[in-house]
Amino acid sequence: MGRDVETSQKEGLSLENTLWANTVLASTGFILGIVLYTGKETRSAMNAREPSTKMGKLDMEVNRLSKFLFFFMICISLGIVALDEFKGFWIIKFFRFVLILSYIIPISLRVNLDMAKIFYSYCIYRDKEIDGTIPRNSTIPEELGRIQYLLTDKTGTLTKNDMIFKKVAMEYAQFDLENLPDLKAMLDENCARYEGPMGDLAS
Repeated sequence: MGRDVETSQKEGLSLENTLWANTVLASTGFILGIVLYTGKETRSAMNAREPSTKMGKLDMEVNRLSKFLFFFMICISLGIVALDEFKGFWIIKFFRFVLILSYIIPISLRVNLDMAKIFYSYCIYRDKEIDGTIPRNSTIPEELGRIQYLLTDKTGTLTKNDMIFKKVAMEYAQFDLENLPDLKAMLDENCARYEGPMGDLAS
């Protein structure tokens, strides 16, 4: 027992001692290993999942509107047939009103939206002020139009772990180190106006 303690040695594990999932190792002898499961958020587990379809918010809103209009059209057709007390071949009358009211669903709206997205993507690609910009998806103009906050960073902040305030750009004004007191005065004024979690900043 004492001899085993004296002859044993400790070695640290590094990336060279790592075997990823689905790795085949051809070697002789024996291997001492530790199997680690780090959850579903690992790269291998996320790559194993089926990719999700990327859709913009406008497309989802149009889908919801189309579903609502479809059920609305069905209800109106049923209501008209019900007012006629379901006389005769009411199924044929029902489908007749469905065909008449089918113009409620804006089918051409989806085509117009796709054409507009392609045109806006082309305009972004041809814009001389942002030369070199390549929109790789037709939903880029829509996503750019919905941006509310834009936070930028540089690699030095991540490595040095020291964030330095340079500039904040809002919808109607920009503030940097020179006019930072103006921003503080505006924050104090707005915090004192309302009762909330930040109301004590003005006191």
